[in-house]
Amino acid sequence: MQIIHWGRARKFFQKHRSAEIPLKQWRAAVQAADWQTFPDVRKTFSSADWVDGQIVFDIKGNDFRLIAIARFRRGRVYVRHVLTHEEYDRGDWKVKRR
Repeated sequence: MQIIHWGRARKFFQKHRSAEIPLKQWRAAVQAADWQTFPDVRKTFSSADWVDGQIVFDIKGNDFRLIAIARFRRGRVYVRHVLTHEEYDRGDWKVKRR
């Protein structure tokens, strides 16, 4: 899969250094994947959740969350947000979806 807006993750791990390796591992797994459906995503990331048309990935256990939109037919994953657990729980990321 092609990852769009990886810079959002890079900006996040520059601020939260402990997220760098787990986010790079996520990127490698996504780039190696050929997902056609959300169940395919779950085969790679069993803890991934489908929330309001977006995929929520746990990063570094439960410390961080990456929210993305997958366009399976195009082979693209769009990084929308990378958040701490606290930021995720506030739910502001749900409001910003178009």
